[in-house]
Amino acid sequence: MSAAEPGRWSRRRPRSRPAVRRAAPVRLVTRLVVAQAAAAAAVGLAFSRRHLPSVLITLALVISLCVLAFLVRSGARGAWLTAVGFESVFFVYGVSRFVVDRYVGGTLFALVVAGTLLHPAVARAYSAVPGRLPGHERGEVGFADATGETFGEHAAG
Repeated sequence: MSAAEPGRWSRRRPRSRPAVRRAAPVRLVTRLVVAQAAAAAAVGLAFSRRHLPSVLITLALVISLCVLAFLVRSGARGAWLTAVGFESVFFVYGVSRFVVDRYVGGTLFALVVAGTLLHPAVARAYSAVPGRLPGHERGEVGFADATGETFGEHAAG
């Protein structure tokens, strides 16, 4: 069979393009969070100068970033919301350490990761749900139905 025959192409399955588009931003954010953990460990431990509280805070930050990387890898909407929250806290913590200690480690990286998370393509990738969404097909009541009946729009009849 040649490629010009019409029957040959009809047997092929269509490719799943939305899954590929969804996976790329999720992998990007996961890699950025892992790189942020590595940079925080390298800079934080070098800056601590064997000061025990600084070492413990740096290790806690690195462990939380590793847990965040595993969570972000799932691609769930809750993981995205958690990551945005954690990155904003990391940024605020970094700014406060900069004001007090002139320490810049991780502040700029937290800003880059938060900016990446807030990009519309990345936000769409985390909000995409494979399969059909639940709703009116199953007979569930949505907000529009519930508010309409509250004000008596469906009561007549």
